[in-house]
Amino acid sequence: MAKNSSDTASHLDRPLARAAALGVVALVALFLGYFHREDLFPPEAPALSAEDQAIAACLAQRGTDIDQMASDGVIDENQAKVFKTRAEALCRAQAGGGQAN
Repeated sequence: MAKNSSDTASHLDRPLARAAALGVVALVALFLGYFHREDLFPPEAPALSAEDQAIAACLAQRGTDIDQMASDGVIDENQAKVFKTRAEALCRAQAGGGQAN
């Protein structure tokens, strides 16, 4: 007696099993998308306050001045690092966000 091809087919080859597998893949993809939503769609960066903008402008100006002194040979690299650290404190104090040393 000959067997039908449907009798020898695996349960995993049936359309219902394949639909279930696709459903599992879809659920896993949805879960991963939800879990990594901040990686995929990062939140907008908060706008800088007026104080932060003033500090950034001051640091940019002071940094340019310090880099120019370093390139002119007036100060060395170690002194430039120290000056930039002090410039940050100065800019914060001028903007009202801290105390100058």
